[in-house]
Amino acid sequence: MGAVTPPDGFTFDGLVAKLAAHLRARGSLTDARWEEALRAVPRHLFAPAAAWFTSNHASAPRGRFALDDEPAAWWTAVYADTSVVLQTDDGAGDPLSGKGLFSSSVSAPGIVFPFLELLAPQKGDRILEIGTGSGWTAALLSWAAGANSVISIEVDPEMAARAAANLRKAGSAAQLVVGDGVKGWPEQAPFDRVHVTVGVSDIPMAWIEQTRPGGVIVLPWHAGGLVGHQLRLKVVNETTAVGRFHGTASYMMLREQRYNTRWSGHHHEAAHRSTTRISPRTFWDMDLGAQLLCIALVPRVSWYDVSEDGGDSLLLYELDDHAAEGSWAACDLKAGAAEAEVTQYGDRRLWDELSSAYRQWISLGRPGYDRFGLTVDPAGIQLWLDHPSARTWKMQT
Repeated sequence: MGAVTPPDGFTFDGLVAKLAAHLRARGSLTDARWEEALRAVPRHLFAPAAAWFTSNHASAPRGRFALDDEPAAWWTAVYADTSVVLQTDDGAGDPLSGKGLFSSSVSAPGIVFPFLELLAPQKGDRILEIGTGSGWTAALLSWAAGANSVISIEVDPEMAARAAANLRKAGSAAQLVVGDGVKGWPEQAPFDRVHVTVGVSDIPMAWIEQTRPGGVIVLPWHAGGLVGHQLRLKVVNETTAVGRFHGTASYMMLREQRYNTRWSGHHHEAAHRSTTRISPRTFWDMDLGAQLLCIALVPRVSWYDVSEDGGDSLLLYELDDHAAEGSWAACDLKAGAAEAEVTQYGDRRLWDELSSAYRQWISLGRPGYDRFGLTVDPAGIQLWLDHPSARTWKMQT
């Protein structure tokens, strides 16, 4: 990698202290031991000498930085709240271009540490990690739980080889295996903790079955809507886990659960047209509690906002596993108009589903994010309000 120490004007301790201060100020680092982990498991040992960096917040660096060309910029980017792109298009793309589907990265510290704090590993815990990536989080977990405590599964052999080299360089005792994380790792179950570093919509029962009763699973839950959600599940028994949400999180999806991420309008001449008094803006910055209920009642659907020519629009599309002609909808409100125009096509009327779910949230008294939780059992996934035995909605898959 070239130089292993920061250039003149920088120190490793200074870079770590600055990053830790930033994370504390944003509420992403509240446990002092994880600041200690930042020093004990140096992030630069897991970053390529040249990489594309994406920012987790507005002031973080973004773009291509190379250690040999711009050492100061590279070190600054590594010790900022950035994601470091390791792979695009499952290895077929150029990770230095910043283009294509990002398929592996060193995740941003601003989302890594909130998940680690939710997991709350203790010395002696047996931990299963789904998605090794660079190996950085496996090394952090190993530092927290002790030697030979972590088994990390990586589906991509090339990425696994790179992660293994990084772990050796960092002196970490985390165990790395190549395999399908959906199946877990029954050979060494049960585990006390399961740490998932990829977005999932359908939560595999194997993870619950391989976790001790009372054990914890943390994961980015991406079932639709606008963003993913930090979910902390506590395992009740071999078939059931119950938990609550702890904020938003956007991660790369588990490979076998990927879906289309782009709105596509088609068959406009056959689309159904109507009007509504609901503004598209209602869903732009929707309350997270409302979003959770909409995800439950409007499954496998995503939406995003558009504003142009003084008007507002909301575009909805079915997450249909790359099918070319899935259902879609658009709600367009022209500047000064009293009603918005709604256009819908497909087997589903997506605008009708979404607006009905939103109305139900209002009728429930606009419950907040912290009142919702999730149960996972052989019957599927159920969203609940206030308590698992109270009002529930079964997620449709």
